[in-house]
Formats: sequence, structure tokens, C-alpha cells
Amino acid sequence: MGERVAHRVTGRMLDFIEFEDDYAMVKTRAPAEAVGMPLDQSRLRSKYGVTVVGVKRPGEGFSYATADTVINRGDVVILAGRTSEVERVADLT
Repeated sequence: MGERVAHRVTGRMLDFIEFEDDYAMVKTRAPAEAVGMPLDQSRLRSKYGVTVVGVKRPGEGFSYATADTVINRGDVVILAGRTSEVERVADLT
């Protein structure tokens, strides 16, 4: 619980859940380098090793992310992957 709060206090993560020693899901703002393009073109998975699980647009609910999902500025995303990798992508926001 302390680690979860620490991640949230830094401001770059809106929520953080670590499931095992090295796997986590984070809720964070969309990374700038993924804005304006479909997820399959953003290369977040191949470059950083994270999977975008869901996307929330301002004023809307969460929806599941697909390869065709376009990330917009101001979106909130749910990322899954190794703890160090999701932390690294959250730092890009």
C-alpha cells in the first residue's frame, strides 16, 4: 500500500497496482509520443514493453484499447507491464 501511495504522490501516476514482484498496472495520462496515432503505430509495446489496456477520454467512460485506438491529448490510459516499464512510460507524460 505504501508503494501505491508513493507512486500516486509523484503526480505522474493516477493509480498504481503491483500484482507480483515485477508486474503492474498504472492509470496515467497519455504519453505525448503516442498522441494522435493508432496504438499499433505508436510502438509503445515494442519500444517500452507495455500494453495499453484501456483509454478514457475526458467526459466519457473507459473503453478497451485496440490496435486501432487513437490516443488523444488529455486521455487517461491504463498500462500493463513490468513495473519498471510502466513507470518509465508514466514518466513520459
